[in-house]
Amino acid sequence: MAVKIRLARSGRKKIATYRVVAADSRTQRDGKFLETVGYYDPQTNPKTFQFKSDRVAYWIKQGATPTLTVKNLLKQDRFYEKQEQIDKGAAPESVTLERKPERKRKPKVHKVKSSD
Repeated sequence: MAVKIRLARSGRKKIATYRVVAADSRTQRDGKFLETVGYYDPQTNPKTFQFKSDRVAYWIKQGATPTLTVKNLLKQDRFYEKQEQIDKGAAPESVTLERKPERKRKPKVHKVKSSD
């Protein structure tokens, strides 16, 4: 069974929130999942997200692969750097790394088709 750590959509129409879940890669986006390991709310400013670091680390050690979006969120939270320090022997409570700020993105430029 191929396990992925991915987002499962929840919330109402046009106001999406997401659960970060460990799920079989063959199931539907909002279908069955093995475990909820966090949440992500893109509607707030700045975007909020929270992970259960120990459970994410467990699933990654078991062979689960995070999707691109979840991987980017983990990088922003400095999950991999924290995990590296814990693997070297630091206590999980003593690892205090600040979360990286949200990336500034350029607004999309809409191209206008010329009618010649």
